[in-house]
Amino acid sequence: MTSSLLRPRGRTRATAGAEGAESGTMTAGMAVGLAVGVSGGVRGGAVPEGSTAPTRILDWRDPRVAALVRELGPAGPPAPLDPLAPLAPLDPARQIEVLHRAHAWISGAVRPVYSVQDERPVSQVLRRGRGSCSQRLAVLEAVARAYGVPTRVRGLLVDGTFWYPRFPRLRRIVPDQVLLAWPEFRLGSPAGSEGAPAPASWLTVSQLLDGMRPGGGAQGGAQAGGFTNAGSETLFEALSRTAIDWDAAPALCPSSGTGTGTGHGAGAACDLSAYVLADLGHHDSRDELFARHGQTLCGLARLVAEPVLGRRGAA
Repeated sequence: MTSSLLRPRGRTRATAGAEGAESGTMTAGMAVGLAVGVSGGVRGGAVPEGSTAPTRILDWRDPRVAALVRELGPAGPPAPLDPLAPLAPLDPARQIEVLHRAHAWISGAVRPVYSVQDERPVSQVLRRGRGSCSQRLAVLEAVARAYGVPTRVRGLLVDGTFWYPRFPRLRRIVPDQVLLAWPEFRLGSPAGSEGAPAPASWLTVSQLLDGMRPGGGAQGGAQAGGFTNAGSETLFEALSRTAIDWDAAPALCPSSGTGTGTGHGAGAACDLSAYVLADLGHHDSRDELFARHGQTLCGLARLVAEPVLGRRGAA
């Protein structure tokens, strides 16, 4: 039994946003959420357009983030004279290339830990050299925005049992639901660019990293097994080789530990839809998502847990 005492006050067990209804894909938990009338990130019928602007979390103007962008190297036209301005938009192929480089850099340089401070600014994550999957995804978003690639997030409430393989002896204190900010990226020229073609559709981080490879290479998921949420590989690393899907059904992973060659964890693509309790819709930034729905843990729980979990590495 997972703990419901750790969640922020006011959040129900299963809530759903208008985005879940709009997509036509709902789990049982999402349907309950619609019944209780909790709204998602689609406001007044308008879908959030994302942004390249810095935020408190995605503080790409900070010198540490700027240094990372310089290390990743130029991938387009010369940098603007104003060091605080985003880089000129790249063509989609070069955008894909630089974001794949950024993901590889983050995987190698930012040690995976179980930090519970989802609102920690990217610059602080880089200074510490460690971060949770959520924090490392935020680093990728910040880099994307610095390169002129608009980003937004989809809020998902994920069943805490998904993390049982990580904490086999501490299941009773695992939160019953985890708020996940799942990034999306819009390749091509930003909307409104004069004389530019219409921007491409939004791509989830999984579609970007596993489904689209520089030079048209093969998908990583076709060469390796699905994500099992166990061992040293985290969700962030798995994105480069396995398609992570939160919408289809039924779930294929994480591994059930049966040792068979079929069933849970056997497929190349990792379908995690059965773990989704609610779809909170799209938001222009993770800052907006957390301000509206809170973080996974309440403030007191974060204060107590962070000194320990913020240094505990994935294993």
